Amino acid sequence: MSTRTGRGAMTVGVVAMAVTLAACGGGSKSGDGSDGAAKKRDLKIGLLLPEKQAARYEKSDKPLIEKMVGELTSGKGQVVYANAEQDAARQNQQVDDMIAKKVDALIIDAVDSKAIGGAVERAKTAGIPVVAFDRLAEGPVDAYVSFDNEDVGHVQARALLDNLGEKAKDGQIVMMNGARTDPNAAQFKKGAHAELDGKVNIGKEYDTKEWKPENAAANMRSAISALGKNKIIGVYSANDGMAGGIIEAFKAAGVSKLPPITGQDTELAGVQRIVAGEQYMSVYKSYAEESPIAAQMAVALAKKQSLISIANSKTNSPTKSDIPTALVPVVAVIKENIRSTVVSDGLYTIDEICTAKFKAACKSAGLG
Repeated sequence: MSTRTGRGAMTVGVVAMAVTLAACGGGSKSGDGSDGAAKKRDLKIGLLLPEKQAARYEKSDKPLIEKMVGELTSGKGQVVYANAEQDAARQNQQVDDMIAKKVDALIIDAVDSKAIGGAVERAKTAGIPVVAFDRLAEGPVDAYVSFDNEDVGHVQARALLDNLGEKAKDGQIVMMNGARTDPNAAQFKKGAHAELDGKVNIGKEYDTKEWKPENAAANMRSAISALGKNKIIGVYSANDGMAGGIIEAFKAAGVSKLPPITGQDTELAGVQRIVAGEQYMSVYKSYAEESPIAAQMAVALAKKQSLISIANSKTNSPTKSDIPTALVPVVAVIKENIRSTVVSDGLYTIDEICTAKFKAACKSAGLG
């Protein structure tokens, strides 16, 4: 599991990179040091996000990227934004729109990592570099920033095992993975299986279409029907939204004592469920670290500058090798460390978490 020390070190690195880029335009320049056509006018950075269902995209990622682009361009850079609302075909059209608008670089969080490949190729042909943001898109992407996705699965599964303790084989668990179209989901699943296989009995496992809570709820109802509501001792849920659907399914089945349920994204509703004892944990992914790196990469690529000071590793996709990559570590959030993680980092205030409905639970958890 990533430590707080590790995350702090990454934060320092992000700040240092931002200062360097703002002060001198980023890493070493290629060629004769000229910024080329991008220097003749203010930069336009295209930003394509996949959906609005997860709160992070509109609340965190978009404003953080806009802020960093502004800082790196002395307030003159423009972010041209579109959201695909979980429609892969729409996102492909949005790439074409960005090409028509002649953006200088493009940040894409793909709805479908495979389906976007052709659009990425078109952007590349038009001379527009592409940053794969959060999900590794296929096609000739120039850079990639995300979290350590296999580690997310490890962190979730270890937390579940820690909670189950000696009871780990006293019943069966259900695995509620993410969408097949999301390469991150496969990595979460791989990391989780590395921890869980042989240590628990996996009664049912699902890949949840489009990550939708209602689809997770339907899957959970099927699992409850097949396994028996009192035979399920834990649920691996790949994110918080699905955890909410899973909890609804348990409640509808008349289960009053919920088994431990994992999550990811530390959405406000997920944190509140953790306080209330309905959801056991979530994975905290610092968008305040990830999003600015995407902006740094896009601005550097638009200026034809090196990514050497930004990318800390390389990644292979099904269509391209050695993609410059920055990976941000993650942290497990449980009731006992809410104050020292999401509150301390300013993601939520105590007042935002401890609304009237959760006042008593917050007081019991030491947050009141």
